[in-house]
Amino acid sequence: VQLVESGGGLVQPGGSLRLSCVASGFTFTAYSMSWYRQAPENERELVATISNTGGRINYADSVKGRFIISRDNAKNTVTLQMNSLKPEDTAVYYCKAHLWAAYWGQGTQVTVSS
Repeated sequence: VQLVESGGGLVQPGGSLRLSCVASGFTFTAYSMSWYRQAPENERELVATISNTGGRINYADSVKGRFIISRDNAKNTVTLQMNSLKPEDTAVYYCKAHLWAAYWGQGTQVTVSS
């Protein structure tokens, strides 16, 4: 099983980034997918979740209206489009696959700073 995130980096406040997570080794279409983030000295928090078909989506209040989660089941990929980024969005972002088991990626760093 592998979840490989990419797309992180340094961006100025108000900017955008698009994170991707490519999955392999399990039946991607059966699993809900989520993005989490963890800032230094903070607990890991849920950012967004999308059901296996994409029919149900939920966001943390802190990112509603700014972030968009989507998935492409043909490409075993889930993405997180992040707009209007704020310094408080700075964190390591992780993707997670969950059904009966849970799988995590290694994370990608997002830094929002001028």
